[in-house]
Amino acid sequence: MPYIPAQKTRSLTPYDPVEGQYRVRLDANESFLLPTDEDRLKMASAAADVALNRYPDPLAVGLCRDFASLYEISPSYVTAGNGSDELISVIMSAFLQKGEKVLAVSPDFAMYRFYTSITETPCVTLKKREDLSIDVDALLKTANEEKVRLIIFSNPCNPTSLGLNADEVRKIITGTDALVVVDEAYMDFWDQSLIKEAHDYDNLILLRTASKALGLAALRVGFAVANKELTGILRAAKSPYNVNAVSQAMARVILQNRTYKTVYNEILLTSRDMLLEGLKRLETMGLIDKVYESRTNFAYIKLGDAKGVFDWLADRGVIVRRFGDDHLRITAGKQEENKEVLSAMEAYLKRTKGGTDK
Repeated sequence: MPYIPAQKTRSLTPYDPVEGQYRVRLDANESFLLPTDEDRLKMASAAADVALNRYPDPLAVGLCRDFASLYEISPSYVTAGNGSDELISVIMSAFLQKGEKVLAVSPDFAMYRFYTSITETPCVTLKKREDLSIDVDALLKTANEEKVRLIIFSNPCNPTSLGLNADEVRKIITGTDALVVVDEAYMDFWDQSLIKEAHDYDNLILLRTASKALGLAALRVGFAVANKELTGILRAAKSPYNVNAVSQAMARVILQNRTYKTVYNEILLTSRDMLLEGLKRLETMGLIDKVYESRTNFAYIKLGDAKGVFDWLADRGVIVRRFGDDHLRITAGKQEENKEVLSAMEAYLKRTKGGTDK
């Protein structure tokens, strides 16, 4: 008899990042900044010194220590992962029994719901308000009524670029007996993090990443921050050698240099503000329906012909991310990249809305 895959695998589809070669990539919320020349040499040296015939440090002790130092917390609260995506998968597997419910919100990072299908834990999805904000009271009401065991959301949010302030997140944590997982992948761009108090709660895991503000997307390095009990479970449940030795060595160079959390971060925020200013000008002209407030390194906009704009940009070698028929997410890029995307959008929208193409 032929082998038949498990029922839960039959509808799975791979994560679908935009593929292809484009001159300007503003689709994945990556940093447009590379490490300094000096640090790139240090990273190359660190990688060259790795004993490739040996397994990496299973707990990534040095990596966690450097991360903890940068964010002024104890390394005893930190678990390293092969990107925060791996940590999401570990959390779902380790803290949930088959059939227990997860609560997610929509729109939000799609991989949360994906992992619930793998772990066979039903996902209850709460739709956000019309303005794409989270109704905290409705979320807690749903969590309690549905008896969910885990609540997960990104803050600030990918893709909406909006965020809950620290008090609102505290209200969620203290208002439920479920485990609360807050994905702070973009919190380097805002000031509402709970990272310094995460260990005070018995039901909170914070996720952070080196892929965004720190500009290390290629290395796949992420972190979970929680109290010692939850951290102990995470360290036991993850794969023994989950973060490879080269990534550990190279990422430590960046974590030890506070330039990336200060000077580089300001450069990224300046670019974001430039992009938002240009988009708001198009909004004022009536060419875009709405530009959302951004707490991240990207902009999220609503417009009537998202597919048309997306295709127009792609044809010109500029790629952004489309969400449905009426929303686009645009990563802040270099100054000239921001100018190009804004100019191309204005030309298309003026023409299609009856204006004059420049």
